[in-house]
This record gives sequence, structure tokens and C-alpha cells, in this order.
Amino acid sequence: MELGMCGLMKRRITGNMTAFLQCILLQGPSMMRSVSGSENVFPMTGKYLMPTSVSSKKSITVYIDEVEERSKNDVIAAEEVEYRMCETETSTIKPNLHLLLNLSTVSPMLVDKSLQNEDCEGNELDMRIDEYAEDIHNYLRDAEVRYRPRPCYMRKQPDITSGMRAILVDWLAEVGEEYKLQTETLYLAVNYLDRFLSCMSVLRGKLQLVGTAAILLAAKYEEIYPPEVEEFVYITDDTYSKKQLLRMEHLLLKVLAFDLTVPTVNQFLLQYLQRHSVSLKTENFARYIAELSLLEADPFLKYLPSQMAAAAYCLANYTVNRHFWPETLAAFTGYSLSEIVPCLSDLHKACLDAPHRQQQAIREKYKLTKYMQVSLLEPPTVLPLH
Repeated sequence: MELGMCGLMKRRITGNMTAFLQCILLQGPSMMRSVSGSENVFPMTGKYLMPTSVSSKKSITVYIDEVEERSKNDVIAAEEVEYRMCETETSTIKPNLHLLLNLSTVSPMLVDKSLQNEDCEGNELDMRIDEYAEDIHNYLRDAEVRYRPRPCYMRKQPDITSGMRAILVDWLAEVGEEYKLQTETLYLAVNYLDRFLSCMSVLRGKLQLVGTAAILLAAKYEEIYPPEVEEFVYITDDTYSKKQLLRMEHLLLKVLAFDLTVPTVNQFLLQYLQRHSVSLKTENFARYIAELSLLEADPFLKYLPSQMAAAAYCLANYTVNRHFWPETLAAFTGYSLSEIVPCLSDLHKACLDAPHRQQQAIREKYKLTKYMQVSLLEPPTVLPLH
């Protein structure tokens, strides 16, 4: 059974990989060289410690006035302790157990809530973060400018096109779904890919190797249990060796200067959804729209992640609730609706075109019941923006 499932997974992913390579070979003259590793890439010119035990009762102290009464009092104390231990119910340790389980709420890692639908009442994480939310947002707004890719880098790439990049990102989305990776992992991988391509010219024969190294790095950064390197070699149908993948990972880290902590559209969207909550259907639709933007470098790289998240929120909110941008978020972000309109218009067009694109991995992902099949929703053909 295990071998059958592995075979099925390999056929699904490597089938798309074959189509990826075929599409690349058909688009213009190839400049591939028979050199392995990163040699086909050249510079572009121009605790929290958990307590080991929890005591549910205070310790019992027995005072003995006379030496002769020691044995008698020892027996009484032992019987009293045994009786108290026997009568202890699970309710007495629930507060302590709750404390242990809540240690995760102080983790600095962002939690992906895409599959959760829990009642937010009494959520300690929300209450604790309120006083820092504005500072966190301001920090991310500063960082997004420092770590953004060059908007028009594709024009300086001599051997790859925007279409090839779209095919690669679609494949990365499918890999993420097959291996149950976090949504943030996909966003980080695409950020690493775009920042690398902003600085380096890559031959089409090595583009998938760069993408695989990017999602390998993102998984190591974001996932608790990232897939092994051999798994990433396997999903490329052994097109590249483990040595080639590790060499590309090394080159990627050097080019990125080891700056892997970057703001993404997903992080800003989570902040907005927490600041002004909406229905789960609206939430999922906003996530779907935001992920669609990953497929196109042009025009979406010219917008900051915070703007992209705001536009995705607006489009989802209007599609489901017929409201655009709440005043609470306008005050929190400093963005007025008029500032979001250009990005909102481009996202609206991308959402309308999504059913007709060749890349369908993200759309198929959000057709699942756990996402409430939001990719089947159709936004209005015209938005009342003027």
C-alpha cells in the first residue's frame, strides 16, 4: 500500500514536472550547458522550558514532638497522603494542564489558521498581542521594503520568461499541497525565488533547480518537520542530484545574504483578519485571491505585500459581504481605499481569469471542502470603485 501511494504521488508530481520541462524546451532557443550544480547560474550585469512535573496538592508537613511517636505519626502521615492522592480528580490538575498546553501561545512563530474554525472567545493570544500589534505591523512595513524583489527583473533575464516562472510557482504550490506544507512556506519560497532571480541570470534548464532549492530552504525555515533533501530530489523525478540541490541551496543562501525572515502577503493578511474579523468563507476567499497573485510577477511585484494583502481583503469582503475596506483597517494600516484601488483592479482581473489559466494547482487546492470551495466563487464582473 505504501509503495502504491508513493507511486501515485510520484506520477502526479513528476507528471507536472514533465509538462514543466516540455513547456520550457518549447519556448525559444535553449541555452543549457552540460554543467551540473550552480555552474549554469551566473551573475547578472547591470524556551521556554516546560516544567517536568506538576504538583496538584501542596506538600504535607508532619511535626513530631517526641522521638517515641515517630513511627506512629509516619504511619498516619502515609495514610493521609495516600488517601488524598486517591481522592484527587482530574479537575484538580486541569488548570495546570491548560497552562502546559498554552505554552505554544507565546511562540514567536505565526500559526497558520487556514484549517481551523475555532471560537475566538477567550483567546489569550489575541489579548496578549493587542498592545504590540501596531509595533509589529510597523516593523513589517519597514522590512517589506528592504526585502522586496525587483519589480521588473524578468526583463533582464535572457533565457527564462514570465510563463516559465508561472509554471514553476504552480508546481511549487502542488508540492506544498502534497507534502502538507504551511501556506507561509509557499510564500517564502516564492520570495526567495524572486529575490534570487532579481540578482542572478538563470538558464531555463536550471530554473526548476532554483525553485526546488527555494522551497527546501523555506520548509527548513517554517516547518516543524520539513521533508528530507532526498524527498525534494525525488519529486523532480531525479532530474537533479542531491549534490546539485545542496550546491544550489548554498548559492541561494549566499545571494540572499542569509536574510530568510521576510514579511509576506500571508503575514499581513493574517494581521488584517485578526484586526477586523470576517466570516470563514470570506477568510478563505481572501487567502485564495492572495495566493493567485504569486503566479504573476508582472504586475504584482510592483506592489508591496501589505498592499496586496489589503487588496485581497477588499476583493473578498466585497464579493461575499458587499463591503470593501473597513475604517478600523484604514486607521490601522494608513491605507485609504483609493490607494488600494490599482492593486485591487489587477487582483480582480487575475481572479476573473483564473478559471481559464493553464496553471490550476491553487484553484484546485481551494476547491476542497475544508476551504469551503471558495475558488468556485465568482467576483462581480465590475467593481464600483469610482
